Amino acid sequence: MKQKAHGQVRRSQVITTYGPGALIDLPQESAIVAGLDEWPPPHKLDEIDEPRLARKLQAITGVATVQLLAPPPVSSDPGAAPIGIGAWRFPEWFIVQAADAGAGAAHTRSRRLVHRKALDDKRRFEGRDVVATRFVRGCPRGHVDDLDWRRFVHRGGSECPPARPLWLDEQGTTGDLTDLVVRCECGATRRLSDASMIEINPLGTCRGARPWLGRDTNEDCNQPSRLLVRTASNAWFAQVLSVLSIPERGAAVETVVRELWDDLQIVNDAAGLAFIKGKPKVAAALAPFAADEVLAAIGNAKGGGAGSERSVKEIELEAILAAPEGFGDDVPVNPDFHARRLPDAMWRRSERAAGVEAVIQLHRLREVMALAGFTRFEAVTPTSMASTRPTSANLTEAALDRNIEIGLLVRDRMLAATMTRHFTTLIERSLLHPLPG
Repeated sequence: MKQKAHGQVRRSQVITTYGPGALIDLPQESAIVAGLDEWPPPHKLDEIDEPRLARKLQAITGVATVQLLAPPPVSSDPGAAPIGIGAWRFPEWFIVQAADAGAGAAHTRSRRLVHRKALDDKRRFEGRDVVATRFVRGCPRGHVDDLDWRRFVHRGGSECPPARPLWLDEQGTTGDLTDLVVRCECGATRRLSDASMIEINPLGTCRGARPWLGRDTNEDCNQPSRLLVRTASNAWFAQVLSVLSIPERGAAVETVVRELWDDLQIVNDAAGLAFIKGKPKVAAALAPFAADEVLAAIGNAKGGGAGSERSVKEIELEAILAAPEGFGDDVPVNPDFHARRLPDAMWRRSERAAGVEAVIQLHRLREVMALAGFTRFEAVTPTSMASTRPTSANLTEAALDRNIEIGLLVRDRMLAATMTRHFTTLIERSLLHPLPG
């Protein structure tokens, strides 16, 4: 039986907005995007080869072998079974849509709070529609869980029977926390605004819940739980690293040096290099490279390594600055990176351009983004990820993006501004598999 998808997201959103652990509202369900165990197996996904990004992820996450996989695309065959990503229903507490007349005070709208187990086969409560509550709890370590509504309204504990109904009373029209009151049939009440007062720990200690990994996946956690609105912007922050797919000149010269190692292993200085270039084969292979580049590569090889890893931005800027002069070609040599430095006569026509050294047109540019983990409540920038282990260090999905830009290179050799940016349509919609459970 062919499975039916519950919703769609763009492939780029799987990296930046709706990755594993993110809360998502689908047309008929509220869910949390599942971890990689509920995704298609690696052999059904496209692998992305980007060594510089893989090395960066290895250094940050501590994972020995990093495999970059693209999110599953939509099949072009309308009759094919959807290959998408999994999701789990979350949260498990719901609000009954119809208000109970006379349940609360005047000018108050009272609606029942019910657990998933109280719903019928049609996911209704006593014939009435329900919607998932927008309030959950979480902690800065990424855990997320349902609110313990009974514990909250009874302020930590009570002998009140658990079968007694709970209500959420709305005493205003703004939806503000101060206008929302949780009420038990026993008479206990508490304003939901109390849940945001972290100093009194109203929601208890975090249970280490990880519902994106399925049931019974809790881990130890001693953080105080914090109120979290499912649709708020601080509910999920992606930890993303990205690089441009560019030809690394240093890697090219090192490859040539390794191929000519039988001849170059005796070279120690510029004079020795000039002598060995007397061989036509050596001279032809080293012609594209400066003597300093070749000597540095020889020194690295003799030292038993490739030298220290240069920064991502340093390599990218070096490749852009090395673009040859021209206007571009109909068929680029490299489909992922094709840059040309515009001739001065095309743009240097007044004194206003005196501070500009060059204009470089990027005809082809591919960016690869990888999701390394996520946080809640506060974002963690890529520069600080090295000191903060991502919540989910095994997340290695990657997405591609291509664009065309025109950059200005000012006299201090900095890319000053982007003039135009046009994205080609490479990101298609992705399906989500039917929700488990």
